Amino acid sequence: MNSPADLQKKAQDHLWMHFTRQSVLDTSGVPVIVRGEGHHIWDDRGKRYFDGLSGLFVVNAGHGRKRLAQAAAKQAEELAFFPLWSYAHPSAIELADRLADEAPGDLNRVFFTTGGGEAVETAFKLAKQFWKLQGQPLKHKVISRSIAYHGTPQGALAITGIPVMKAPFEPLVPGAFRVPNTNAYRAEEAGFVWDGEGDRLEAFGRWAADRIEEMILFEGPETVAAVFLEPVQNSGGCFPPPPGYFQRVREICDRHDVLLVSDEVICAYGRIGHTFACNAYDYVPDIITSAKGLTSGYSPLGATVISDRIYEPFRHGHTSFLHGYTFGGHPVSAAVALENLAIFDEEGLNQRVRENSPLFRASLEKLLDLPIVGDVRGDGYFFGIELVKDKATRETFNDDESERLLRGFLSGALYDAGLYCRADDRGDPVIQLAPPLTIGPSEFDELEQILRDVLTRAAGLL
Repeated sequence: MNSPADLQKKAQDHLWMHFTRQSVLDTSGVPVIVRGEGHHIWDDRGKRYFDGLSGLFVVNAGHGRKRLAQAAAKQAEELAFFPLWSYAHPSAIELADRLADEAPGDLNRVFFTTGGGEAVETAFKLAKQFWKLQGQPLKHKVISRSIAYHGTPQGALAITGIPVMKAPFEPLVPGAFRVPNTNAYRAEEAGFVWDGEGDRLEAFGRWAADRIEEMILFEGPETVAAVFLEPVQNSGGCFPPPPGYFQRVREICDRHDVLLVSDEVICAYGRIGHTFACNAYDYVPDIITSAKGLTSGYSPLGATVISDRIYEPFRHGHTSFLHGYTFGGHPVSAAVALENLAIFDEEGLNQRVRENSPLFRASLEKLLDLPIVGDVRGDGYFFGIELVKDKATRETFNDDESERLLRGFLSGALYDAGLYCRADDRGDPVIQLAPPLTIGPSEFDELEQILRDVLTRAAGLL
């Protein structure tokens, strides 16, 4: 077995990390994770960490599930690979049936991919072809929210609302436009003005939804194909939807004949306490994109779930959706997904999240007594903690201060304290938590104590 030093040397010589400054390989090196069990992971030096991010919002059923590995091995022995190009195989058929049963409304058709970015790319291309088949070829534009992340393929990246991630690859696919997100903590900074009537949060939700209609009307409804929204927006730090927000968005999309895409790559498969998060917020989209927790990360898989209305023009004659992926719906991945969802059923993981989410929130909200913590927000097992320079004014950190706080201190300090999570500044500085769905109140308290110690030290550096 390679020693830690050998692994670091090989990483320095050959490994190109994703979303990572490669300079760290030559300076501090990179952590090497070798094992996982439950909600813990171990590095190559034997140190144990709390996996507070489920890998990357992925390992929802927890690490070390032998039956998922066994399901993969069993399927590989029977049929290791066959594409879904004019042929099918049982595991993909059974999984499509299962997902259609749990999707709301008439979302009965499932197109498999290998990951979330591909699922979003699929939805984007499908929306454009659908409108062409409807005799409306000008409907090609898409709307998404500020700071929202929807993937890295060229089409999905165009939908993504993070300018710094897009700039190196421009020009991108044209026709993507941005509207305000649902960050209620900074609603007024986005332009919302509350008149004091009714509930502020509901009023903000109406205002934010109306900005979507405003954009549709500005661009022309005859040119807008779809609106892409996450149930709880990830980038920026876990923005949940205000009450009534999605119902109003649905009304707007119906009024202007625009498709609503629920991007649930993170939020599906238990993260919000339901197989599909749109069910948690009581809205029926036209398309759902999903991935990550579908297999709990034990094998790569994504799924785009589509309504009968959108599928209808593809049912007839010579029409086909000229799109696909070699490994989309891979038989091994589909078999693992079926076993993963069986574990969800047997252990009641969705119900567990729904019951425990208020306790998780309450534990994290204890951190609001720290001067550096401005807001705690999220839903299910998906929370963000926004950090501020001045709690009274909500003043945030400038770029240099954020760099020193997040990368200069917090990322390393949290890891040294035994917690793997995300310290992020794609927007205002936040710490994000999305642990495996198997944890409960005692682990919530453990997370709070680790965060309290590290954030107290961080506040002392300001």
